Amino acid sequence: MLFNEDFLRYIWKFKLFDMRSLQTINGEVIEVASAGMHNFNSGADFQNARIKIGDTTWAGNVEIHLNSSDWHKHNHTNDNAYNNVILHVVYKHDEDIYTSEGKLLPTLELGSRISEALYLRYHDLAYGKKQIIPCEASISTVQAVTMQNWFTRMLIERLEKKSITVIDALKLNKGNWEETFYQFLAANFGFKINALPFELMAKSLPQNILGKHKSSALQVEALIFGQAGMLEDNFKDQYPNKLKTEYQFLRSKYNLKPIEKHLWKFLRLRPQNFPTVRLAQFAAFTLVSNLLFSKILDYEEVKELRKLFSNIVVNDYWVNHYRFDAESKISSKNFGESSIDLLLLNTVSLFLYSYGKHHNQQKYIDRSLRLLESLGVESNQIVNDFAELGVKVKTAYESQALLELKSSYCNHKRCLQCGIGNEILKLNIT
Repeated sequence: MLFNEDFLRYIWKFKLFDMRSLQTINGEVIEVASAGMHNFNSGADFQNARIKIGDTTWAGNVEIHLNSSDWHKHNHTNDNAYNNVILHVVYKHDEDIYTSEGKLLPTLELGSRISEALYLRYHDLAYGKKQIIPCEASISTVQAVTMQNWFTRMLIERLEKKSITVIDALKLNKGNWEETFYQFLAANFGFKINALPFELMAKSLPQNILGKHKSSALQVEALIFGQAGMLEDNFKDQYPNKLKTEYQFLRSKYNLKPIEKHLWKFLRLRPQNFPTVRLAQFAAFTLVSNLLFSKILDYEEVKELRKLFSNIVVNDYWVNHYRFDAESKISSKNFGESSIDLLLLNTVSLFLYSYGKHHNQQKYIDRSLRLLESLGVESNQIVNDFAELGVKVKTAYESQALLELKSSYCNHKRCLQCGIGNEILKLNIT
């Protein structure tokens, strides 16, 4: 049989072995009252187990190995962290193990007690060749309640991870939530491919500088395009030349240093998503927003949040331009519903969750989750792949959960730690 200790730990944890007439290798009767708590840190694999061996009930730890001799290979003999082991559980007993006090360690051999059906199902998950995910042949059989419960777990795990980056940035910004939100919002205006230069631009241009010039659209646009490194060229059109003139004055006044223009990516982007267009939209949004994060904390309805990002009207120059000095067909460059949804998903919901966790206020966490439930499912390859397997989702709440499931569990074949994998493994096992 081909498996590792993780599989054996899984079998012990959920008691997925033949529990009838358990005995140590020396014939002492075993009764398992509690398998113990799975320990993911150093020390024995399971702690605080309660096991009756012979006439004595023991409370202590359980260590799992494929072979009894692994006890020595893993250097447990003289490790005090293993002094409280009351039972050694192995797949195959190949050597008697004695404690540091010279006492024979009680050992339970599971080799003949593991269902072949369970092993084959595990082997298929862990070692089978699959196109998308390890359980692609079985995931459609998993109960809806299991899927929903695991989706919730996955979403919380995803938000927990992402909120760490928010709190780290908050510390760098000396606890300023508005500035931190502004930087993350800017990064998300870049929509992945230009997230980094957008973030760098925002960090190079603090909100307090922009706030001093919100009465002048030209100056705000000049500051944003200038700090983006977009005003270093010589232009033919009047509009970019006016921006350049304004920026040269403001750059000197505030001792600003623009980011490098080469950081921005245009290749293989639809013109509507060119960074020049996104920067124009960000400038338009900056002009009409003030203390934005404070407003987000005040608004309880999704429609109110959506309204904050609606009606962003860019400078008329962009009606027939995607880049400076390059006239194009007339088309609207204003912010669309799908773009608003992405900002609500990637920035607003994350910050509501992070703020709630940081200040221990559940109402903001709940609002974050409700917001995701109100947003439509994302369109990406992972969602499409799961849909082909029969897992169809309807909200961003669920699609975000799928992204976490795929990246943190499926890609690493963590089926034994996955609620979905657990149900598949246990299905019809006798």
